[in-house]
Amino acid sequence: MAQYRTAHNMTDTLAALRSIVNSKNKIASKHAKECLADFYDRFKDEPLAIDQWLVLQATSISTGTVTSLEKVKSLMQHPCFSLKNPNKVRSLIGAFCNGNLIAFHAADGSGYQFLGKQVRTLNAMNPQIASRLVTPLTRWKKYDGKRQQLMIKELEAIKADPALSKDVFEVVSKSLQK
Repeated sequence: MAQYRTAHNMTDTLAALRSIVNSKNKIASKHAKECLADFYDRFKDEPLAIDQWLVLQATSISTGTVTSLEKVKSLMQHPCFSLKNPNKVRSLIGAFCNGNLIAFHAADGSGYQFLGKQVRTLNAMNPQIASRLVTPLTRWKKYDGKRQQLMIKELEAIKADPALSKDVFEVVSKSLQK
């Protein structure tokens, strides 16, 4: 907390905030919500700082009483987030899927289903972002059999979308070749 309060630059501020947010210490956990709110209030007019604020929360290993995926879904409703802004999509959804591996690869497949839904939604708005966002699912061969099945199922659901763009179709089709 002292480092967060006395930091004189963004690097030190984010490092302290990251430590607070990811701490399993009960005292730090109590301050995490307060510090996240403070950071947002201080930097809400700085888009790149807010991107980092989203990344930090999407990749957090300590989420308190909600799951990481629930936190990401709630942040999608935050005024600073828009599916129409590629930087925000990468900072929240992309960071969660690529940087929060435990939560993304949950045994129930909820992370895969979440990503599949976002890819299908973004496909109509920005096929290039959608095709890049689907990448974590294309790595299905690296995981155990159960996760492979869940990832393939989601890739097949994406591929079955009749409005699928050429960009996303190409990535998904190549990935499904065994």
